[in-house]
Amino acid sequence: MRTKSATWPRRRRRQIATLSTVLTLVAAGLVGTGSVPVPPPRPGTPAGGFASLWNSSPGATLGTSLADIRGIIGANTPATAHLNGTGIGIAMVDTGVVSVPGLPAAQVVNGPDLSFESQATSLRWLDTYGHGTHLAGILVGDDPVSGLRGLAPHAKLTSVKVGIANGAVDVSQVIAAVDWVVANRNHDPSHPIRVLNLAYGSAGNPAFWTDPLHFAVEEAWHAGIVVVTAAGNDGNGFGRLDNPASNPYVVAVGASLTKGTVTTADDELAPFTNLAVAGKQVDLLAPGQSVLSLRNPGSNVDNHYPGARVGSTLFRGTGTSQAVAVTAATAALLLQAKPWLTPDQVKQTLVGSGTFLSVGAGANLGLRSVNLHAALTYTPAWQPQQWTRSDGSGHLDDSRGTSKVVRNNVTLTGAQSIFGPFSSPTWAGHSGARTAWNGGVWLGHRMAADGWTGNSWASRTWGGAAWTSPSWDGSGSWLDPAWSSHFWSTGAWSPGDWGSHFWSTDSWANACWC
Repeated sequence: MRTKSATWPRRRRRQIATLSTVLTLVAAGLVGTGSVPVPPPRPGTPAGGFASLWNSSPGATLGTSLADIRGIIGANTPATAHLNGTGIGIAMVDTGVVSVPGLPAAQVVNGPDLSFESQATSLRWLDTYGHGTHLAGILVGDDPVSGLRGLAPHAKLTSVKVGIANGAVDVSQVIAAVDWVVANRNHDPSHPIRVLNLAYGSAGNPAFWTDPLHFAVEEAWHAGIVVVTAAGNDGNGFGRLDNPASNPYVVAVGASLTKGTVTTADDELAPFTNLAVAGKQVDLLAPGQSVLSLRNPGSNVDNHYPGARVGSTLFRGTGTSQAVAVTAATAALLLQAKPWLTPDQVKQTLVGSGTFLSVGAGANLGLRSVNLHAALTYTPAWQPQQWTRSDGSGHLDDSRGTSKVVRNNVTLTGAQSIFGPFSSPTWAGHSGARTAWNGGVWLGHRMAADGWTGNSWASRTWGGAAWTSPSWDGSGSWLDPAWSSHFWSTGAWSPGDWGSHFWSTDSWANACWC
């Protein structure tokens, strides 16, 4: 996964495909002012894919609370305060979650673990990175002790793990995860999946009318799921959005700087948010600066960035991933109030009712920040989106771009999924017909058990399975010796660094830890 960062002095951009939270460190006294030079990370630093930035300076601001964000987005007014996500399911394709205080088991479902770590029973379904747990807190957290309360605490969160402790994931795993979400969107009739939180972005810049990842998210969209994606954290001058935020159908989210206030009058476009010079532009902005959410004790980012901790249970994160979670939760609240809305109507409502920025570059571009209060009374034209749809026939490597995973120094590339040859047209036919998954088998490869047979802390769990298809590096085994030293116990990970034989093609110099 590729870490989406703010600005940096030397841009070696590519890593493995990214879950859109640039894990960045916001140095004391520099929050919201851009980035500062940092040395290259040492081996073992999380191998990005998450567009979040974690604050590493103990003296820095405590961060932006979810209570403040609720006020910023208009979710605490007399017209909106009663909305809590009841009856709405949110799928999150990310790094998994762990059972920390503040993440109620009743609100969490573990879908299949499609990550490399699924082959270690001690790590299966669990968030070893720290990214997924942080986003889950924004979505459905509820911790009376710390006072943290997610924006949609009564929604049902289905977690589909694809990323491991260093962020490594291939785009084929993300495509498989989206396929699963579409096929199982009605697994809980009382909370059907209506929103997909996809804080992932690859370095690919494909043609959207043939790209496989674009095809996957469009299938979700046209199946009634609002797909919320991260624009990326490569900076305003990067020139394009990450994939699949560049897809014309989905909601592409950038981050706003709230400057420590609950008024939107001083909000600005975050300088780390990707902007496009042509094609699809950012649809919406949402708070994404120093967001306080749940800490994952002993996870990779927790180990490397202790200054991001606030007390013993909370953690700061900055990036477009956090903004995605805020927007996904807002979409869930809107759907609770107006369950008849289609994804096109949700997008039109959120964008059309958004609050225009009044200062900075975002104001000059006419960008808007999400506003739930205004959305409830907004009457859009209800014009269906009629973009050319992807046929899914494009090259998988175009989806990846330079975001490639490596195992034992062997790079996964070409028309290959993690299991072997991948025919995009064949997959697209199965995906469109909802036959890509058969129980726990995806395109003929066993990735999970055949149903809800797993046993975890969550309210419901899809079972795991050993992968019998060989790894692309020819090793004949998916196991990683580094996994055996880690286990989750009494609310924290066992001590130790998170090494792995799975890695990215580039060093971490392309990310901004600042």
